[in-house]
Amino acid sequence: MFHHSSKLQYQVRVDKPSPAFAKYLQQAIGGVEGEIRVAMQYFFQAMGARGDSKYRDMLMMTATEELSHIEFLGHAVALNLEGAPVEVQDEAAKDPVVHAILGGMNPRHILSSGLSAMPVNANGVPFDMSHVYATGNLAADMMANATAESGGRVLASRLYNMTDDAGMKDMLSFLIARDTMHQQQWLAVIEELGGWEKALPIPNSTPEEHEATEHSYYFLNTSLDEPTPEGRWTSGPSLDGRGTFSRKDKPEPLGQKPDLGKSKPKSGTQTDQQ
Repeated sequence: MFHHSSKLQYQVRVDKPSPAFAKYLQQAIGGVEGEIRVAMQYFFQAMGARGDSKYRDMLMMTATEELSHIEFLGHAVALNLEGAPVEVQDEAAKDPVVHAILGGMNPRHILSSGLSAMPVNANGVPFDMSHVYATGNLAADMMANATAESGGRVLASRLYNMTDDAGMKDMLSFLIARDTMHQQQWLAVIEELGGWEKALPIPNSTPEEHEATEHSYYFLNTSLDEPTPEGRWTSGPSLDGRGTFSRKDKPEPLGQKPDLGKSKPKSGTQTDQQ
């Protein structure tokens, strides 16, 4: 069950409407870095959460907060579309080429939504849920969530730099701050699970005899003309404490040359393949 307040989570103020910026804000709603993605990701993770119920509760509460972000971003899109031309006769929409497609705005904001937000990205492509990651493994999901919030904060920072509108900068500064919290929140769960050493490898429930551990901790240099890049990943103890990093500068293939042999009769292949 969900409850809704008539008030937005954060104040939305647009000092100078910009239909073009409304188009850019759509990425924060329906883009792969956007709020629909993380709201659905945390929601489905919560529905599939097993173990300590506090993690389910945390995920559900954060999913609901992300719905709040969709709501106030949608309001921001609508406010930025105030005064947008709805007829080609309007001065702002006169040629050349209908003022570069209505000054850079998304035509569907006129044609499909009546000057309001849509569940699409900045290119007008609907979000299709293909980037919703909910594995049922708490550690894996927390890593995916930290990555999602990192992408969201990158996007909010770019949007902040793209506008001179004080109201929009204020709203985006709030989103940047919440992305900071959510990054820290998901990483805090990893720490609470015992940190990287205990959380890794994921899943840590896989029996060691199921893993060919002699291949677990070496870095492969697959380049023909570049030296192995030296780093934390080429020497020293592994992050999970189970092994030691090493390197293979000129790795040899361990497998065979693929050969499927002859094809079966009646398989629709050429006679000389059979």
